[in-house]
Amino acid sequence: MTDIKPPPPFPVPPRHALIPINRCNLPARVLASIDFQLSPIPLRIDGVDALYGDLTRLLSDAETQEAKQRCFHDYMTLRFRLPAEDLPDSPLEEPQLRPKAHYSRLLRGWFFDADSREGAVWKGWVESRFGLLTRYHKVPIPGPESDAYDRFMEERVRGIYNTNALETQLDLLYTYAQFELQRRYPDRTHLTLYRGSRGSLYDSYAGRPVKLFNNISSFSLDPEEALRFGNRVLKVEVPLVKIICFESLLPGQLHGEREFMVLGGLFLADHYRGIGSSGSAYSVPTD
Repeated sequence: MTDIKPPPPFPVPPRHALIPINRCNLPARVLASIDFQLSPIPLRIDGVDALYGDLTRLLSDAETQEAKQRCFHDYMTLRFRLPAEDLPDSPLEEPQLRPKAHYSRLLRGWFFDADSREGAVWKGWVESRFGLLTRYHKVPIPGPESDAYDRFMEERVRGIYNTNALETQLDLLYTYAQFELQRRYPDRTHLTLYRGSRGSLYDSYAGRPVKLFNNISSFSLDPEEALRFGNRVLKVEVPLVKIICFESLLPGQLHGEREFMVLGGLFLADHYRGIGSSGSAYSVPTD
């Protein structure tokens, strides 16, 4: 009888890309693993269901896509006292605050430049909620003890100063995105997305590339668009639960590139075009 050898274990996420504490239902080492990519489960950010469960109920009651979008807009505006030029009359007697930044501005900032101050807020939010360490912001970040990380944190703090619970706003944006993805793809757990890349591969597995992405990255439904952002394009099966936001969720925010904002970690990928099959470990990412 011929012994059947078990498959080799997947590469594991490096410790320098993880934070030991987060605010969701899975540790970062699991969330960043290939095992999670292949067999995802729902992610829950601490406190969202208990404190903001009414948002999901309101979205469920809205009958059309336009009604759901309006419901989310109005809920966020009232709950966080955001600019409200076209909001229905509110029972609040005090005037609306005009914070310097809110979730909509962060989306626009990310779309124009992922290394902007808004991008720093997004990456810091991912660190806080999911425990995935920022490894690139303007320059490679070798670790949390580095000068590059200090500069990133300074920009992040400046981005959330004088705002109304800005990171909680991103919690609810993620919640809305997950609600919509489950509604649009009820029988699917993954979407095929593409990412242009300039950095080295982290490893390989059974002849397939393994990539360690930054804690949040932009992917596209269109491989031609992805090719604009790197001389090599990776085809990745992305779990729906790792999608933070996407181009048609909020009209006018992410457009033109069929863009998806995706949580990072290790991903088993496929070469799309113009990529050699070999991969090697590296210590500092470029995307």
